[in-house]
Amino acid sequence: MKHSLMVLSLLLPFTAMAQQPAAQPAPRTTAAPATAPATAPAAARPGTPAQQLTPAQQAQLDKQNAEMSAAALQAVRLVDGGQAAQLWDGASAVARKAVARDAFAKQIAADRSRLGALVGRGQPSISRVRFNAGAAVPEGLYLNVTYPTRFEKSAQPVRELVSFRLDEDRVWRLAGYSVRAPGT
Repeated sequence: MKHSLMVLSLLLPFTAMAQQPAAQPAPRTTAAPATAPATAPAAARPGTPAQQLTPAQQAQLDKQNAEMSAAALQAVRLVDGGQAAQLWDGASAVARKAVARDAFAKQIAADRSRLGALVGRGQPSISRVRFNAGAAVPEGLYLNVTYPTRFEKSAQPVRELVSFRLDEDRVWRLAGYSVRAPGT
């Protein structure tokens, strides 16, 4: 499977739910809540100690995490409904360059068919990462929402990932979707 390609390609602008990032650096989070900064979070930069957030910054982080979790849930529900191609239709330019619409929709359909029917999703976790030029994915700030998801043909929960990228116009847009069983 082309997971690195898939992580860049599921795209619908979620402008109503996830617009501007926080002005202050936010820490990398691994449990639900979300407000991502325009610069790499202090915790994501090597050698930089995590900064303490003010109550206002934490509230902003929590608000963004909730908005991005809702946007990710909207995306996975479209995938659940067999509408992955519609996500690609709203893709950012960066993501559209990664994979063609038909290839994107076919890969997701094949992955989900292999796993069988959705049984249930666990609580999402959120992380942020900045990729520099020369990385395997286009440079930029990404926010990832990960679900432990159960499917009928998988004995163990599967990692279901929805990635967003902060585009140049300062709007978070869906940048990818993938499912990966443990050990793959």
